[in-house]
Amino acid sequence: MNGQINWIAFAIGFSCLIIILGFRHWAPRIPGVLIAVAGATIIVSFFDPSIRETISLIGPLPQGLPQLQIPAVSMAELSDLSMAAIAIALVSFADMSTLSRTFALRAGREVDSNQEIIALGAANIVTGFFQGFPVSSSASRTPVAESAGAKTQITGLVGAACIALLLIFAPKLLQTLPHAALGAIVICACISLVEIRGVLRLFKLRRDEFVLSVACFLGVVLLGVIQGIFIAIGLALAAFIWRAWRPYDAVLGHVEGLKSYHDVSRYPEAKRIPGLVLFRWDAPLFFANAETFRDQVLRAVAYAPTPTKWVVITAEPITDVDVTAADVLADLDETLHQAGMDLCFAEMKDPVKDRLKCYGLFNRLGNENFFPTIEQAVECYTTLHKTGEGRSE
Repeated sequence: MNGQINWIAFAIGFSCLIIILGFRHWAPRIPGVLIAVAGATIIVSFFDPSIRETISLIGPLPQGLPQLQIPAVSMAELSDLSMAAIAIALVSFADMSTLSRTFALRAGREVDSNQEIIALGAANIVTGFFQGFPVSSSASRTPVAESAGAKTQITGLVGAACIALLLIFAPKLLQTLPHAALGAIVICACISLVEIRGVLRLFKLRRDEFVLSVACFLGVVLLGVIQGIFIAIGLALAAFIWRAWRPYDAVLGHVEGLKSYHDVSRYPEAKRIPGLVLFRWDAPLFFANAETFRDQVLRAVAYAPTPTKWVVITAEPITDVDVTAADVLADLDETLHQAGMDLCFAEMKDPVKDRLKCYGLFNRLGNENFFPTIEQAVECYTTLHKTGEGRSE
């Protein structure tokens, strides 16, 4: 209390920690958690009442099961609870997503995220009618259950039945169980969730993701779980926008012996067709990167080895075009057309074409300037170039 160490509670927690870890290492078949909990409860029950008052204990539980009751919440209370509800939802979602993937990988199984979210939402709706707390997969209970040998969802049903029996018939059974013992159980269970190797792997392979993980960890430790979750989401969104803002782009050429066309910076031997610029943009086109896209296309034209007649955007990686990007495309088409160049597209997905039709840009560019494949665009260009034809004014 008051920032001072309670040495009795420390001794209880440390002893439980040693017992649990010891049995886990040397006698894994023996339930060390049960021994630690039972031992701590029994020992504390023999303490002098004045000593027990200095230790944080579970205390007697309310007897009986919670009653069904429809919550009566006013609009003012809903307003006050809304931000907390959003934070709880984010924490629960992050908790569930992380744990489900972690334990699924260990067990060699697949996780249906949609089913997980439906189950989580249904459980919380039912909990609300019984005056319960919001529930999630729990970063403490799940590892505890796994360390005790749990393999299926039957564990939760058995646990719920035991708690119900405890509340009905023996609500005072665990009244002398110290919170320090529970803390030792959670610490032992969560040790298995610490992924030092995973963090080191991020440091070696993706420094940006390593920085994000460290920043999120420090946010949780220094500011709290809710603030840490919001920091994690904000940083992840910022990283996504940054990558989409400055995506990879490439000018393509033909490589002898390989199919299709490839990045000339990766294949210096690639041959480029005179007068034709094949440009690839590896991201959706939206307001944040549209101007960058335009600048990179004009840069590719400026650095082309021969005067450019056609610019073909190999648009397979472009999964969306927003209104701002459509305006930039229209401006780019006008700029290129005034310079005697045609703007064409190859391999554009039909949903993206539908977007351009809604914007009125598809008809402006011309159906003849959209090609199903890069090869057909190149063939059309070479045919027109040989005959001296071009797009009509």
